[in-house]
This record gives sequence, structure tokens and C-alpha cells, in this order.
Amino acid sequence: MKVAITGKGGVGKTTLSSTLARLYADEGRTVLAADVDPDANLGLALGLSQEEVDQIIPISRMKDLAKERTGASDDNKFYKLNPYVADIPEKYAKTVNGVKLLVMGTVDLGGSGCVCPEHVMLKSILSALTYRKNDVVVMDMEAGLEHLGRGTAANMDQFIVVIEPGSRSVQTYHNVKRLANDLGVKRVRVVANKIRDQRDEQFVRDAIPAEDLLGCIHYNPEIMDADRNGKSPYDFSPTAIEEIRQIKAILDRDET
Repeated sequence: MKVAITGKGGVGKTTLSSTLARLYADEGRTVLAADVDPDANLGLALGLSQEEVDQIIPISRMKDLAKERTGASDDNKFYKLNPYVADIPEKYAKTVNGVKLLVMGTVDLGGSGCVCPEHVMLKSILSALTYRKNDVVVMDMEAGLEHLGRGTAANMDQFIVVIEPGSRSVQTYHNVKRLANDLGVKRVRVVANKIRDQRDEQFVRDAIPAEDLLGCIHYNPEIMDADRNGKSPYDFSPTAIEEIRQIKAILDRDET
């Protein structure tokens, strides 16, 4: 099970990512959750304290490690494009509530679009995660679609687009599906979040093909309470957990 969870900012990607990760971990599965969002919040959502999150150094900021693995240096402008990274998740992941959290960070490529050693290493790590045969891998992607253009999630089994009940959010799903197809990812699914009533749910069901809709998560003040208290939604909202458990059940059927 290798899924990348994407969508616009603020739609609930991290809530879905963290809850899925903890549900699988509670089953005894080996779960690796990769936070690929520069505004890294997955650690908090999994149950770390703010102090613990602040102590984590994203992989993208480990410049000496990037130079070591790629062979780059100030004197050597040539470096490996496929560095050895298979050991990095075990060395640098932080375990929280049974989930191995790997904070990736991001690399600003700037206007030149050059590929730096740090970016090469990040992309290699994300690719390596997809080859962890018996593990569940959940990637909480950065907001927007830039990561699709860079191909950092190209080897995932599927993308899950988190949307809200609105036309702009639905358009994001269509854009992700188009770009995913270019990357060779054929399965793009949708989770509709912040559903307030039957009208919202009907809007989503009219806009998204039934085979692509994994389910709905209803608007829930308990999730907001968890955020205000710096707690994991998993520990605060039984209602949301049950809705996401039903979504997970569909993913489990796909896996078998």
C-alpha cells in the first residue's frame, strides 16, 4: 500500500494522512509516513508535541548527508543521480504511536530550475520508499501540483486527492488526474472533506465518478479542537476515525 495524499492547502490532507497511518499501525503493520510538505504538520497530527517537532531536522536540510551520498562537493560539480538511500528511513525516521515519521522538507529550486544534490537525494528517497514491499507508505504531499511536475511521487500505487465540496476543488482533482496519467500513475481517487450536509455530499457525488470516490469526511469541530490543543485527530475525534476507517476498508480491498 503506497499512497500519496495531495490537494490544495487547508483541505485536510494531513488529517487523512495521519489517521490512515495510525489505523494501519494499530493493526501491527509497518507504516512509514513521509511529510513532504514544507509546512510540516504531520508530526503534530500523529501525536508529537510541538517541542518534539521542532527538534526534527528535515532531510532536505541535511546538506552534508546529501553531499556524502551523491559525491557532490564545492570542487566537484558532478554527482550521482541515483545515490544509495535505502538505509535513510531507518536511520532518520522518528517513531510516534507506531508510525515511522520521515520529515522530508523541500528544496527551493529557484528560477533556474537546476537540480541540486539535496533534490536528487529527496527524489531518490521517495522513490526508494515505494520498493518497501511489505510496508504501508503514506506521503503527505505539499499543497498544489508542483510535486507532480517534479515527479517526486511518480512510483506510488495511487494518488488520493482531498477535496472540499466546491468547483475549484473538483478542478484540482481533474488536474491531478491528468498529471498523474503523464507520470504513469493510473489510479487517482478522491476523499471529500468538510461535508456539511446532504447538498454538499450530492454535489461531490455528481462531480466525481463513483469509481474514483473513496468516501466523505463530514465537517467536524472535534478536528478543529484537536488542532487548537496541538493533539492528534486520532485521539480527539471518534467520528472522523470511523469515517476514515471506512475509506481504509476500500483501500484494503484494493490491496488484496
